[in-house]
Amino acid sequence: MSVAQFTSPHTSVEYALGHSSRELDRLSFQGTVFAPFTRQLFIQAVIKPGMRVLDVGSGSGDVSFLLAELVGEGGQVLGVDRSAAAVERATTRAIRRGHSNVSFAVGDPADMQFDEPFDAMVGRFVLMYQDDPTESLRKMSEHVRTGGLVVFQELTSSACRSFPTVPAFDEAAYWLGEALRRSGARPELGLEMHSLFLDSGLPAPRMHMDALVSGDAESPVYELLAEGVRTLMPTLSKFDIASPEYVQIDTLADRMRTEVVSKRAVVVSYGLVGAWSTKPTA
Repeated sequence: MSVAQFTSPHTSVEYALGHSSRELDRLSFQGTVFAPFTRQLFIQAVIKPGMRVLDVGSGSGDVSFLLAELVGEGGQVLGVDRSAAAVERATTRAIRRGHSNVSFAVGDPADMQFDEPFDAMVGRFVLMYQDDPTESLRKMSEHVRTGGLVVFQELTSSACRSFPTVPAFDEAAYWLGEALRRSGARPELGLEMHSLFLDSGLPAPRMHMDALVSGDAESPVYELLAEGVRTLMPTLSKFDIASPEYVQIDTLADRMRTEVVSKRAVVVSYGLVGAWSTKPTA
């Protein structure tokens, strides 16, 4: 499929997490942990064999690879990301996995043109980084055919907590949400998607929320939260939210794990709010 690329510097806030090799590794880890939730969302939205799907903000390619399995050999998936490093990694991973029905391109999907409309457009943790998510969603939805699907899975950081209270975990959850907020992102965007879909001209979406809940020492929740905090350390320092000396990032996951297990507590990951709707006739 041919792609014409036009990139605007005004369509998104600065991505505070960056695109370093370690951050791309974190995205892949996060993608593996949340894959069951994202897959179930796509199944509920009825992503099916033979579809042409646009994956916006495709990162390391994990969402695109889920889609590749659902659309099958008769379908096509195009992942688009503003980061050349992310696209390069995703392309390499697709080749290694043998995904012949997946391709990737560099660009801002709100300012790109494609040879034909898509049957569906999806994104995970994308709209929360847009300067104007309503306008971005409106523009990106133009790439979807009438009656096609618009499916997004966005963050709600307020879901991330412990019970009974585990100070180390709840403090780290606060750091994550506050650093994202100070960087210009919207860490509660998941809960805004009902009005966001309506404001962008789409029908009211169906919605649900998923999160990991565990008191197990082997839960990936500790690493998910700690690695997010690690990547956001420059933002934490810049805005005097917490110093590296106070955070002690290299031991943060273990300290949270030990405290949770000793208190026989449970912890909840940040939430993934899924929303999907069909594009109406003009």
